[in-house]
Amino acid sequence: MTQSQTIMPGDDIDPEIRRFVRAVNAEYERLTKGGETIAERRAIAEKVRQPWRSGGPQMAETIEIGAQDAGAPLRIYRPVTDRPLPALIYLHGGGWTSFSLDTHDRLMREYAARSGAAIIGVDYSLSPEVRFPVALDEIGAAVGWLETHGANYGMEMTDAIVGGDSAGANLALATAMRMRDAGRSPFGGLILNYGAFDERLRESHSRYGGPEYMLTADEMDWFWRNYRGDDRAPHPLATPLNGNFADLPPAFFCVAQCDILADENRETASRMAQAGVDVALHVYEGATHSFLEAVSISALAREAIADAADWMRSIWRRG
Repeated sequence: MTQSQTIMPGDDIDPEIRRFVRAVNAEYERLTKGGETIAERRAIAEKVRQPWRSGGPQMAETIEIGAQDAGAPLRIYRPVTDRPLPALIYLHGGGWTSFSLDTHDRLMREYAARSGAAIIGVDYSLSPEVRFPVALDEIGAAVGWLETHGANYGMEMTDAIVGGDSAGANLALATAMRMRDAGRSPFGGLILNYGAFDERLRESHSRYGGPEYMLTADEMDWFWRNYRGDDRAPHPLATPLNGNFADLPPAFFCVAQCDILADENRETASRMAQAGVDVALHVYEGATHSFLEAVSISALAREAIADAADWMRSIWRRG
């Protein structure tokens, strides 16, 4: 292969996604001086993501629920208010360490507008201030509260779907597994967007682990350390790829081809299918980690959100 034919890091990324990654990286570089505290890093992340959560669909109603009621702060998005709506409980990413309901505001509104469902964002506590399984405990409490009170806010919680991206996908899958183990089956489906399901290194870590692809292996290790502390042994709820997938609800996998986590997502989808779970695997060529946040400029992100919305409607039609 000649030098002119060599594929350089980032050349295989969809051009619109590459524009998003480069803009995010440039803003982090501008705002980061070195030596920031966790709180400062979170504040920078909020600033970097602010332009990408702006605009998009308008909601008929947005409701804030406090932690004193629901076990964790909730934000409910309702695209219409004239009828009860099916529900997606959504858990934001950010390596269990950063991001918020605000960073994922646009994405949740997009899901609401495209699916016609109510979207419930859960603002679980972050690491390392709290570690596994505190966030799972909070999410479980929020699900229980929604089962009891969701109808009062115009939501049909029967066959609710639980989902998330990256660390949020980890928490969504672990929540479903935990409730199944407790003899509860509140979910009609799972939305798993480029999830962090296992700590072990795979080929995609070396192939796509770099800033050109949004996420590095060192960053991922730091996130896992924040979430788990010194206990890094495989655990079926902390690293759900090591768990039992039998009797889980249908799952939609959004896999970014150019993602450090691509291989563990494919493996998780394969093992779930082998366990008898109805799996819809969608691999988006040229997409990187976090690409759904680029929805304002990316046709590929819009396609992936539309695919998930179509799948959710199919789940609710079955019910």
